[in-house]
Amino acid sequence: MPPIAFSRSGARPPPYTHLFPITPVKTLTVGLGDRAYPIHIGEGLLDQAALFDAGIRGRQVMIVTNTSIAPLYLERVQAALARDGRQVDAVVLPDGEEFKTLATLDQVFDALLARRHNRTTTLVALGGGVIGDMTGFAAACYQRGVPFIQVPTTLLSQVDSSVGGKTGVNHPRGKNMIGAFHQPQVVVIDVQTLATLPPREFSAGLAEIIKYGLIRDPQFFAWLEANMDALMAREAAVLVEAIERSCRNKADVVAADEFETGERATLNLGHTFGHAIETGCGYGNWLHGEAVGAGMAMAADLSVRLGWMAEAERARIVALLERAALPVAPPTDGTFTIDGFLSLMQVDKKNIHGKIRLVLLRGIGRCVITDEFAPDMLRATLAAYLGGDA
Repeated sequence: MPPIAFSRSGARPPPYTHLFPITPVKTLTVGLGDRAYPIHIGEGLLDQAALFDAGIRGRQVMIVTNTSIAPLYLERVQAALARDGRQVDAVVLPDGEEFKTLATLDQVFDALLARRHNRTTTLVALGGGVIGDMTGFAAACYQRGVPFIQVPTTLLSQVDSSVGGKTGVNHPRGKNMIGAFHQPQVVVIDVQTLATLPPREFSAGLAEIIKYGLIRDPQFFAWLEANMDALMAREAAVLVEAIERSCRNKADVVAADEFETGERATLNLGHTFGHAIETGCGYGNWLHGEAVGAGMAMAADLSVRLGWMAEAERARIVALLERAALPVAPPTDGTFTIDGFLSLMQVDKKNIHGKIRLVLLRGIGRCVITDEFAPDMLRATLAAYLGGDA
C-alpha cells in the first residue's frame, strides 16, 4: 500500500477570517466531581476575560506560549487577563516538538522564579499541544502544584491534548515518557485561531477527530464522511460541530477513566505505531497527527489480518484519512526496518511485562485494547508497509 503524497511545507496560508461568521458559545463540562471544569467553544473568546476568571486563583498569571503564536495572540490574551491589578507575565518558548524537553521546561521555571510567582499563581497555556503539555507539567511541578488554563490554538490541541489532564515532555528514547496527570481549571477554544493554521497542521488535527469516530462513535464517523469537504474548507459551523463532538467524546472517556487504567487507553488508537514513526524520524519531522493518521491505517490493516474487521471498513478508513490530506503509511525510504520499528513500539506506556499492547478495531466505532494477537500478523502488517520479509 503506497503512501500518499503530501506536502511538508511550513508556510502559513493567508488568513481565513472571512469563513468565520460569529456563532454562539458552546460549553461542555468534564465531569470529575469537585475537579470538574468547563470547555468553552466559540469565536472571539480570547477577548472574553470572564471565561478565564473562574480558573485564576490569585493575582499572578504567567502565560506560556511560543515564537509562532506570541506575535498573533499574546497581546490579546494579556489584555484580557490584565484586570483588577493582576500581574500578567509571559514566557515565549521556541516552537516545535523537538523542544518538548526538560531543558525547555526549565525556561518556564526560570521565568516564574525571576518574576517571583508564588503558589497562588496561574499558568496559561497559549498554543498547540506541545505548549499545553509543557505548561501543564510545569503547573503540576511548580511549588508542588499550581492551577493552569488551556487556550489551545491548533485543531489537534483543541480536540485532544487540551482536554484530560495529560501533561509531560519527551525523552530521546520515547515520546511523553516524563509527565503527570494535572487537570486544567478551564479550556477556552477560540476557533478563530484556526484562521492562521497552516494546512499541514490543520490536517494533523483532523486525525484526532477521525479517531473518535473509529473508537466509539460510528455515527460521527459517517458524519465526517459526509462533511469532510466542508471541514477542509474550514466552514465555521461545521468546525464548531466537529470540535464539540470530539470534546464531548474525550470528556466522557476522561470522566470514566481519568488515570488511564482502562477505557481511556482506547484514545491511543494508532498512537503506538505513530509514536514509533515520530521517534524514528526525529521529533518534529512528522507532526503528531500525521503519525497518528498513518498509525490508524496500520492498526486497521492489522485488524483486517486478524479477521476482526472487514476489508471494506478498512478501505473507508483509508479513504477518509486521504480526504483529510493525511499520510496513510510510514516512510518507505529505508528509515525503518521491521525489527527497528518493533523495537520503537516496545517503548510505549500501554505495554505491560514487555508485551506490546495495541488499540485495534472490531469495526468502525468498536475498538479493543489487547496484547493477544499473533506476532506474525503484526510483522506481516509491518512488512506490507515497510517492505522486507515478515
